[in-house]
Amino acid sequence: MVEIDKMHGGILKINPLIDWTWEQTLNYVKEHELPYNKLLDMGYTSIGCEPCTRAIKPGEDLRAGRWWWENDTHKECGLHMDHSKTT
Repeated sequence: MVEIDKMHGGILKINPLIDWTWEQTLNYVKEHELPYNKLLDMGYTSIGCEPCTRAIKPGEDLRAGRWWWENDTHKECGLHMDHSKTT
């Protein structure tokens, strides 16, 4: 639930929903009438830039629609990569 991200200057990250399932999260949003992105209703369970995102198909992992053309070992936008190791 709490982690220190040494790769990014030792910042403290708190993940209060880490133990929640996807269904628990959706139910909470609905029960409390919280705003959410309507693309979720269209199958976009993980949203990034337009060319990098597609709706998932039934039975696919929730993040299968992100960087869908990449292999399963590397699906990162680059925001959290260690750029000192890239050329």
